[in-house]
Amino acid sequence: MRLRPYKSCDSKVIENWIQDRDVFMKWGGEHFGAFPIDAKVIDDKYCKNNGDCVEEDNFYPWTAVDEDNKPVGHFIMRYTNGDSRQLRFGWVIVDDAVRGKGYGKQMLTLGLKYAFDILGADKVTIGVFEGNESAYHCYRKSGFKTVTVVKGEPWNVIEMEILRDE
Repeated sequence: MRLRPYKSCDSKVIENWIQDRDVFMKWGGEHFGAFPIDAKVIDDKYCKNNGDCVEEDNFYPWTAVDEDNKPVGHFIMRYTNGDSRQLRFGWVIVDDAVRGKGYGKQMLTLGLKYAFDILGADKVTIGVFEGNESAYHCYRKSGFKTVTVVKGEPWNVIEMEILRDE
């Protein structure tokens, strides 16, 4: 597996991975409007709206591809609160066809390597909705540790983090 920067054509692949409202919401769909999601909405959010980030150089969408260059996963990273030493991962999704094979962990591990070694982050955070057990376990296997639980709607959010030297 390798990571490459998101391309507009990836929006159609991501759209195909989000086929029900539950997946849409757990992925972060409330940031994208109403279900069903449309590839153009995803691409506009990324390419025209900088992932809703105010700072120009603050939004890094990634696509994970397998050895045949087929997209198998996707996530974004962005700086938080203007702090170039802290990154947040989000909008994580893996193709259902390869779920349970370690692709999510491998994708996030590559993302963490990039965050720490290339971007020089000291901390990476991620949130996961309570009840999204598969994502929670994937994040734990990738090295993230639970920090707190934030009350929210429709679900509480488990906030997790990993520090550079962990």
